[in-house]
Amino acid sequence: MLTSANLAAILPFPDIDPIAFSLGPLSIHWYGLAYVAGILLGWFYARRLVDNGKLWLNDTAPVTRAHLDDFILWVAFGIVLGGRIGYILFYDLDPVLANPIRAIEVWNGGMSFHGGLIGTTIAMILFANRNRIPVWSLFDIVAAVAPIGLFFGRIANFINGELWGRTTDVPWAMVFCSPHVLAAHQGVCPAGLDPRHPSQLYEAGIEGIVLFTVLFILTRWALALKKPGTVSGVFVIGYAFSRIFVEFFRQPDEQLGYLLGTNWLTMGMVLSLPMVAVGLWAVIRARHVAARQTA
Repeated sequence: MLTSANLAAILPFPDIDPIAFSLGPLSIHWYGLAYVAGILLGWFYARRLVDNGKLWLNDTAPVTRAHLDDFILWVAFGIVLGGRIGYILFYDLDPVLANPIRAIEVWNGGMSFHGGLIGTTIAMILFANRNRIPVWSLFDIVAAVAPIGLFFGRIANFINGELWGRTTDVPWAMVFCSPHVLAAHQGVCPAGLDPRHPSQLYEAGIEGIVLFTVLFILTRWALALKKPGTVSGVFVIGYAFSRIFVEFFRQPDEQLGYLLGTNWLTMGMVLSLPMVAVGLWAVIRARHVAARQTA
């Protein structure tokens, strides 16, 4: 129960307008800017990786700056199309079947990371085959920069007051309601007035900062790019465990709730579990291939 005593201890949810700025009738949202920032900063960091020959097998990156410049459009389409289609299939299928126009209403639910991952993977495979470059090295480059986009995306979720956490009485709990949230939802706070975990910030920290740091150490100090598949495998494993952990604090999607009659199992956990097996397979495969090459 929310009392005046614990209300005073709750951190205020910042009243940030989801619209960063407007250009005439065109409104630019923080969510869209987060995608742009993630892709552009990722592209910049990826170029730094391929420029450093010492990080690669035979001291030469198999992917060039020109490849990355061409790939940026491919990855943008993969993220956006895969993310939106994935959200519909995993989280919002029945409402979309009832009202197909909802499929293009990105403000109703938004994007799915797992769908974006599938879309990006397809884009990488097609691009690598078309340009005759090693697909596992392209996987590794994208994996190394992906936490940058995850960080900005989760910050945008926080600004929008969406994907909030479960109710709690921790000192840093927040009530996800502000004048801008009220205005966007016809005067109703979708998260209610109960204090909740700021799970978006947990994800930004773990999936973004922590995972980026782990992959940075792998690429720069452990020289993992010399064993193609290692960085991408560790990224997949790291994301899966990070997401499963945060799901214990994050409120499940209203239309799905908890699965199998539990009060803890969520769709995010279910979609992340197979990623652990895929990531382990990628790392083991990379080690076996590297061992054969040096034998």
